[in-house]
Parts: sequence; C-alpha cells; structure tokens
Amino acid sequence: MAALFAFRCTSCDEIHEGSPSFGFDAPSPYTRLSEEEKRDIAELSDDFCVIAYPEGTQYFVRALLEVPILGVEDPFLWGVWVSASEKSFRRYLDTFDEPQPGDGFFGWLANRIGIYPTEQSRGADVWIQTDGTRPRVVLHQSESASDALARDQRDGISVRRAQQLAEQAMHG
Repeated sequence: MAALFAFRCTSCDEIHEGSPSFGFDAPSPYTRLSEEEKRDIAELSDDFCVIAYPEGTQYFVRALLEVPILGVEDPFLWGVWVSASEKSFRRYLDTFDEPQPGDGFFGWLANRIGIYPTEQSRGADVWIQTDGTRPRVVLHQSESASDALARDQRDGISVRRAQQLAEQAMHG
C-alpha cells in the first residue's frame, strides 16, 4: 500500500497533508484580456472558456495534469486549461453529462506553470473521464530533454521533489 503525502514546510513551518494540488482559474489567453474584452468576447465557466476574437474563436477545457509521486498513492495535481478544436469542444459539450469511454482529443496546454519553465508550447492528449472527474492531460514527450514537466509526468517525482515543488508553488 502506498503512503499518504505529508510534509513540514520549510517556508511556513506548517504541516501540509495530502498530495499537492494547484490550479489555474482560467486559460492564459483569457487572463491577458482587458475587462472590456472579457465582457464582450469571452465566456468563462468552471469547466469551459470560449474567446471569440474577430479573427477566430478559441476553445478551452479545464483538465487535470497528474505527476506521480513515487511511493505515494495520490499524484501531484495541476489543474490546467487546454485548448480544443471547435469539433472536439462541441463533442465534449454534447457528451459532458454522459462521457464516452476512450473519448479524447489533442490540445495545447493553455497555462504557463512557472516552476516548470519552457519556451515551447506543450502539446497533449486530453482523455475524457467517465467517472465524473475532469479530463486527464498526458503531455507529448518533447524532443527537448529540458522539458522537466513532461519528464516528471512520465517518470514520476520523489517525495522530496514533490515537497520542493509544493513549497515553491505556495511560497514562491
């Protein structure tokens, strides 16, 4: 049986229990809009975001990116947004209440995770879950060995690394 994750934070000296989970309230393109643009060309809900630019519409879905913590039951979770084509977005909407097993689509990660810097866009497969949870994001493996997030998702991270990442995400 795998252990539960807990650690004493070196920044605030508190004990944090449970696998770390951090999320974004909106995709990055939405956060860059002015208040007027948010009102006039965008729609944001807990699960979906649509931005209707004059040159074309962008669609986003809220999802989970899991990074396994070695020896721990639950993964390190990133609540992220991913882009979707109009066709994939419409299918996801149409089957939202009754998801189809094995359903998924290609998307681009639409948030910048500061503790995992990269200059490249991150492509991913987005897998719809039939258990009522948010879709799961599986990053495409980068040709660059420098994409630590893709590597960590593939290989998992140590408990020590999970603590370091959590502390950095909480306290900067």
